[in-house]
Amino acid sequence: MDRRILETFEDCPVIAAIKDEEGLRKCLESDIPIVFVLYGDICNIHDIVGRLKQAGKIVIIHLDLVTGLSSKEIAVTYLHAVTHGDGIISTKPGIIRKAKEEGMLAIMRFFVIDSIAFESIQKQVENVHPDMIEILPGLMPKVIKKICGKSHIPVIAGGLITDKEDIMAALGAGAISISTTNQKVWFM
Repeated sequence: MDRRILETFEDCPVIAAIKDEEGLRKCLESDIPIVFVLYGDICNIHDIVGRLKQAGKIVIIHLDLVTGLSSKEIAVTYLHAVTHGDGIISTKPGIIRKAKEEGMLAIMRFFVIDSIAFESIQKQVENVHPDMIEILPGLMPKVIKKICGKSHIPVIAGGLITDKEDIMAALGAGAISISTTNQKVWFM
């Protein structure tokens, strides 16, 4: 993983996750250096990423949420060549592996909904070797702490984070950053 990007994550407790044009505009007004793009389609993703890159942002694209792209590895190659994004988020192991091959930051997203999902995180991390993992929902400090204790891979907490207390709990449990679409949290 690029040391500059890791240092930016370490210095950026809140990541702007954008899901629409309004979020993009607000994000461009913010000082937040890292953006997760959670929307777009095959026709406009180049423009979305281009606007963010022009503003000096580190851009991570959630490939699974880009309309018109398949969940095949060739979609990673396409995004890398066309958008020049810095990284990929996905729940799919093959996508994460391909992003690493392409030299992109690879963040694997996990929905921790029960003990089975919790147990599978370590197995997936050992198999796939993502650069970072994102845990949803992010309101589980006890679970975040356990995951951080078992893995040397940086953890991002996302989902349902609404206030400073949530941020501090996730960071205190060991998360490197939190990601949120809640624009009020971006400006705290």
